[in-house]
Amino acid sequence: MNAKRRRLLLAAVDPMLEPGEAVAVTSIVNLSSVSVRGTAVFAAASALVSGGAMAVIPVPTPMYLAMTDRRIFVFRANPTFARPEEHLMTIPRAGLVRTEIKERVLNSSFVVSSPDQEQGLKILFPLAGRKERNAIAAVLPVAD
Repeated sequence: MNAKRRRLLLAAVDPMLEPGEAVAVTSIVNLSSVSVRGTAVFAAASALVSGGAMAVIPVPTPMYLAMTDRRIFVFRANPTFARPEEHLMTIPRAGLVRTEIKERVLNSSFVVSSPDQEQGLKILFPLAGRKERNAIAAVLPVAD
């Protein structure tokens, strides 16, 4: 994320921070909601039907992600003006787990979920965002 985008994101997050809370990681990501239980079933079914030749490529909306030691903030990104448009969600980090990182040629991803939730959040990182991906993945434990 370039310096201008980071400054604008930090300015948007700053009023939401609690005393002593600071942003540790910022990144441009793509998000999609996934059923944690259904993900494995879909992967197996698509591989079986296509004989392993099918590739599903979602086109999600670009988002800004800011992570602190307590929470994850997500904002819709304005692709033209490099600023956050709308605060979409705040996710407490306590209890969050993730899947293993899936590496692809142009991006990588993992699914973040809470053990008591049926839905997960798939976070896709662009090729240039691997450093930020690694920083986020390092603090979220892998689900059993």
